[in-house]
Amino acid sequence: MDFGLPAHEEDYLYIDRADDLHAFVEALRGSPWIAFDTEFIREKSYYPRLCLIQVGAPGQLACVDPIAVTDLSPLYELLFDPSILKVLHACSQDLEIFAHLCNQVPGPIFDTQLAAPLLGLPEQMGYAAFVMHMSGVALDKAQARTDWSRRPLGQAQLRYAVDDVRYLVEIYPVMVEQLRELGRLGWLEAEFEPYQQLDRYRPDPSRAWQRIRGADRLRPKALSILQLLARWREETAQNKDLPRNWVIKDDVLIDIARMAPDGHDALSKLRGLPAKTAQRYGDTLLTMVREGAQREPDRLPLHKRRSKPTAQEEALADILQAILRLLAEQSHLNSNMIANRGELLRLAQGSDDLSMLRGWRGEIAGRELLAVCKGHRSIQVLDGKVRISPAADA
Repeated sequence: MDFGLPAHEEDYLYIDRADDLHAFVEALRGSPWIAFDTEFIREKSYYPRLCLIQVGAPGQLACVDPIAVTDLSPLYELLFDPSILKVLHACSQDLEIFAHLCNQVPGPIFDTQLAAPLLGLPEQMGYAAFVMHMSGVALDKAQARTDWSRRPLGQAQLRYAVDDVRYLVEIYPVMVEQLRELGRLGWLEAEFEPYQQLDRYRPDPSRAWQRIRGADRLRPKALSILQLLARWREETAQNKDLPRNWVIKDDVLIDIARMAPDGHDALSKLRGLPAKTAQRYGDTLLTMVREGAQREPDRLPLHKRRSKPTAQEEALADILQAILRLLAEQSHLNSNMIANRGELLRLAQGSDDLSMLRGWRGEIAGRELLAVCKGHRSIQVLDGKVRISPAADA
């Protein structure tokens, strides 16, 4: 379906004055829903720095300049109004900005990226591919690497930015109708809910080690040291508003944890640790090495712990994956929308605390997969087709 909307300059407002923002917000009051997106930079900071807010509704499009308009409270009232649905695509980073700035998350939301797989589209579909599929419009990507903090912004940059909500405004009603016809619109409430929780956007320094690749392969002493190092780095990055790797890189943290240097000379010999970093933070790093060596490491949360699967469990997961693909295909869904390989392995190992066993996932596939694990289903190949039926002794 081609909506055929041209991206002319007169199609939208560029708002860099407080009175224009008030007028725009007033025009949107009472709207049942709005689309919004943001442009930001964070290459040189821990927290994202808001540079532009795009807002759209039927007949209304605007780019709001938060650098020029320092009082955004009228717009915040709109974004935090619980009676107005906010439509976004790939919402996490946009919502994180407001969680940081306002200690509040805009809501309720409708995320078109999260909803797309329920229409048979790929998971985590990019916005340009999504717009092309839904509207036939090829978006211009020439401004994708723009430094949005620099002023003035050119017309090509603003047209690029406003297109991020222009097509959401047109596509959202169509998407909702398609989901309603399939009986899947109600499925999404549980999908969106976690993204509206403030805690999702508050990094916990004590768990920072869990995102470092290779942490799970460390011996207990090294893991304990890494946990203290990662927590310190996270707190330092937050306090100084710097990217984590600008403080110390992941691989250097792993090296310090493994080598456990006992003094400045040993610390300075670690490959990858800049001399300035060793000089600035050396005493702190060595203190954490000593403290970490004297404590037991924190364990992963129960739901994240993994034991190495046996050959039988791997084989069962293979069978479950094949059955999942068949069941997902019957509902015209991407199987990864229901469960990934790791979750299937956990099911094969006996876990029942899995999202695939609840809600619509359980109805479509989860309960059948659990029945297979319990031996309540038999699998046959008849006339070249796989058939799943109750086991004779079930």
